[in-house]
Amino acid sequence: MNQLKKMGGKLIILSAPSGSGKSTIINYLLKEGAPLTFSISATSRLPRGNEQDGVEYYFLSPETFRERIRKGDFIEYEEVYPNKFYGTLKSEVEANLRKGKNVILDVDVAGGLNLKKLYSDNALLLFIQPPSIEELKRRLETRGVDSPEMIADRVSKARYELSLAPQYDKVIVNDDIEKAKQETLNTIINFISCL
Repeated sequence: MNQLKKMGGKLIILSAPSGSGKSTIINYLLKEGAPLTFSISATSRLPRGNEQDGVEYYFLSPETFRERIRKGDFIEYEEVYPNKFYGTLKSEVEANLRKGKNVILDVDVAGGLNLKKLYSDNALLLFIQPPSIEELKRRLETRGVDSPEMIADRVSKARYELSLAPQYDKVIVNDDIEKAKQETLNTIINFISCL
């Protein structure tokens, strides 16, 4: 099924272990005016810091999230931790693709692989990789938003996610954020320029 060709846009999928710099890179791409429209994901987790509903995520209760799964509202979703769902709403992606826009998604690693199967060559799958597990742990600790237990869970999950990186179209190692931003931008521009 080649939905993107029918709809006119291309899908850019960024995945990474938590703390790898993915959100920083996406914000850079959007600020630089890359021809991308950000697709807001849904989550059942609570907002962090200054996050706002409908801006960073659509914040749904676990019950509402499950109901929307039953209705078939997601093109992909994952229960990342118990009662902590993340997913991509069909309506978010399809409305933009129908307008011929290139859509960028921030999804977990399993969700990214599922989307690549669905959209095939019309999707670019990018994995943002930390330079090491130790550096990832340091970044998570410095961020100061997670408990030591949550950091341990995130590091454990990151080990698994890193094992899936070879299945991505391109792995970008974020050992220098400026270099990683530029490499990501160049890769995306090359991809969306190809007919």
